Amino acid sequence: MEKRVCPWWMGYVLLNPLRKLMESPRKLLGPYVETGMTVVEPGSGMGFFTLPLAEMVGLSGRVVAVDVQAKMLAGLERRAAKAGVAQVVETQLSDGRSMGLDDLAGAVDFIPAIHMVHEVPDGRAFFEEAHGLLKPGGGLLFIEPKGHVPPEAFADSLARAREAGFSVTEQEGCRALLVKNAL
Repeated sequence: MEKRVCPWWMGYVLLNPLRKLMESPRKLLGPYVETGMTVVEPGSGMGFFTLPLAEMVGLSGRVVAVDVQAKMLAGLERRAAKAGVAQVVETQLSDGRSMGLDDLAGAVDFIPAIHMVHEVPDGRAFFEEAHGLLKPGGGLLFIEPKGHVPPEAFADSLARAREAGFSVTEQEGCRALLVKNAL
């Protein structure tokens, strides 16, 4: 599996408004996100999904955006301030091995892992960390880009997620909803 990180300048390309026609954040995430939730978004980039997530969780919620590139997070912070959601969005610079969110263990409602798992150096470690962050019953929406990640690689990642303790409750192509089983 490829372990290459998207260059920071691609963050501007990924913000293209036309992308919403193919991948509407509200349509994609709306069924899983409610007001007041705590959401951790790994690989947030400059916030294509982050800003809509912040609007969905509202002022009583929290979105923690994690990325390995400071320039991506700086762009996201500027965009969040301009959109009026800076008080809901927190940024966390990752060292690439961990999200660095031990203080949120067992406190997260939802994690959208969109187009990023193929970039992490250790998929199993990623899923184990995500599992530890989620509340019992919490969900992780796992999506990889079609045509970029082969079906075999997606299946391998799903196997790593199951090993970490997730149940797969929905799956279609390179998209799956993973749930941390309730105690």
